[in-house]
Amino acid sequence: KTSDDINVKCLRMKEYKDTQHIFCDFPHTFQRAHLIISIFIFPPDVAGERAALHRQRSLPHRPPVIPLVARMADQNTSGTPAMTEREASRLDKFKQLLAGPNTDLEELRKLSWSGIPRQVRPITWKLLSGYLPANAERRESVLQRKRQEYFGFIQQYYNSRNDENHQDTYRQIHIDIPRTNPLIPLFQQASVQEIFERILFIWAIRHPASGYVQGINDLVTPFFVVYVFEYIEEEVENFDVSSLEEEALRNIEADSFWCMSKLLDGIQDNYTFAQPGIQRKVKALEELVSRIDESVHRHMQHYEVEYLQFAFRWMNNLLMRELPLRCTIRLWDTYQAEPEGFSHFHLYVCAAFLVKWRKEILEERDFQGLMILLQNLPTMHWGNEEVSVLLAEAYRLKFAFADAPNHYKR
Repeated sequence: KTSDDINVKCLRMKEYKDTQHIFCDFPHTFQRAHLIISIFIFPPDVAGERAALHRQRSLPHRPPVIPLVARMADQNTSGTPAMTEREASRLDKFKQLLAGPNTDLEELRKLSWSGIPRQVRPITWKLLSGYLPANAERRESVLQRKRQEYFGFIQQYYNSRNDENHQDTYRQIHIDIPRTNPLIPLFQQASVQEIFERILFIWAIRHPASGYVQGINDLVTPFFVVYVFEYIEEEVENFDVSSLEEEALRNIEADSFWCMSKLLDGIQDNYTFAQPGIQRKVKALEELVSRIDESVHRHMQHYEVEYLQFAFRWMNNLLMRELPLRCTIRLWDTYQAEPEGFSHFHLYVCAAFLVKWRKEILEERDFQGLMILLQNLPTMHWGNEEVSVLLAEAYRLKFAFADAPNHYKR
C-alpha cells in the first residue's frame, strides 16, 4: 500500500476506536453502528480517501509551532511578547475585584466572559465554580478543609480499586488515562497519570448512579493545567511535575477533583445509564441547526448522517476532542462565567461550531466524506481569536432561541 493509503487507514481505525463505545448504550442504533464500522475498516472508495488527504494538504500552510496548551503570546511570561495596554488593563480590573474582602461574583462573571488572564485564572475558576467562597477571609480555611477531605477519601476508598466490585471501573480508568491528550508530554508522566487515576476513581466511587464513563477523563485536564499554572510561570506542555513540592502537587490534585466534581454535578445525566442528557442535547442540536441553517441540515439528511454519530462526542467530551487544550481552557472561562454554561450554553456553542464549517460540509458529497470531516475538523491552529468568534456567535444564537425554544422546533 502507498503511504497515503496507510495514513488514511490508521486515521479511520483510530476514529473507529473512538466511536465504537458510543453505540454500546444505544441498541436501537446498532445497525447504523455496523454500517459505520464497516466503512471505517473496509473503506470502499480509495479515490475518496485521496481526496480527503488532498483537502487536508491544500489548507493554508501554517508553521506548527503553537503549543497545544497555550499560544506563546497567551503566556505573558518572560521571553514572550509583553502584554498590550488592553490586556494589562483587564488584568488590573481582575486584581482589583479579587482583592476586596467580598468578591462580587456577578461582576467577576461579567469580566470573565471575554476570557481570564492566566495570572488570575486559578482563583477565578475556583470562585466561579463555587469551590471557594466569595468572602476572602474564609478561603484559606475552606481550601484546607476540602483538601483534607479529598485525601480522606483516598485513604478510605483507593485501596478498594482491586476489589471485585470495583476492579472493572479501575481497569477502564487505567486504560483510558494514557489516551488522555497523548500529544502533550505533561500527561504522559507516570505521576500525573496516577493523580488522574485517583481523581477519577474517587469520583466514580462517590457517584454510583453514573460511575466512571469514558470521556470523563478528559474533563480533569483543563483544571489540572490551570492549577499547575498557579505554581509555575514557564510553559506547561513539557513541565516535569516532579520538580514541584509535594504539597503543591497534592493541592493541585485536590483542587482539580473538587472543581471537576462541581462541573459534573450540573451535567451528571450525561453519564447515567443510557446517557439521557446527551441524547436530549443531540436532539436539541439537530432541531436548532435545522432552523439556523436549513441547507446544512438537509445536506446531512440527504447523505443519511445522523447527528448522534458525530455530536455524541461533542456533548460527551464538551468539544475537548475537537479543539486544542488551549482553546478548551479559553472556552471554559466563558462556560464558568455563563449561567448553566456547561449544561445549557454548550448547546449553542456546538450549533455555532457546526455551522462554522458549512462550506466544507456542503462540499462533501457522500456519507463517508462527511463523517471523516466532522470527526477531524481542522482546528489545530485555533487560538483565542477563533474561540472568541465562536462564543460571540453562540451568544447570538442563545439570545435568539434560548427564551423561545419553540422557535427552533418545526
